[in-house]
Amino acid sequence: MYLFTKMKEDTTPTRRPYRMTARAEAAAETARRILEAVVHLHSERFHDQITLDDIAERAGVTVQTVLRRFGSKEQLLEAAAAMVSQQVVRQRRQAPVGDVAGAVDNLLTHYEEQGRAVLRLLAQEERVPQFQPILDRGRHMHYEWVATTFRPFLDRTRDRERLHAQLIALLDVYVWKVLRLDLGLEPNAVGTALIGMVDALVAEETA
Repeated sequence: MYLFTKMKEDTTPTRRPYRMTARAEAAAETARRILEAVVHLHSERFHDQITLDDIAERAGVTVQTVLRRFGSKEQLLEAAAAMVSQQVVRQRRQAPVGDVAGAVDNLLTHYEEQGRAVLRLLAQEERVPQFQPILDRGRHMHYEWVATTFRPFLDRTRDRERLHAQLIALLDVYVWKVLRLDLGLEPNAVGTALIGMVDALVAEETA
């Protein structure tokens, strides 16, 4: 009896942290599913067409779970935007500095994955005030990405500010939209077109 009791005392402390870790992991997984549901729904529908019921159903949870975890639809949107922003920053940071083809490839990977969703958000910017700071952060990230990725060219130009602005515009999601969605070019053709335009621009500005 003493040995049996001793074994129970020795194993209980190791089981409790395990249960706590499992609960934490389950909670994190639930939160991830909810946030991904928000992102996917916003790529398919306009903001005012999405309800908490839709989000809960897509995530496989109840509305009460969504509200308990995030508080409100507004807080949920902000959390989803923060998650996507972190993903985009990590992906964009992989772009090779000073390599036009590599930078364009990195950019197009982002646009192919999320460009349509970004365009849908931009179309609602004036109607959904909460979108403006989210999109402004995205714009700032893009400006910084251009400044970092194309720094060798910017350092050699006579007019750094102008070249920076030109590259920002040339590599904007709306240019991708014209080439990829409006004209129907395949991704490889879009990449070739952008590389050609960027090469020509930086060659002229750094000659």
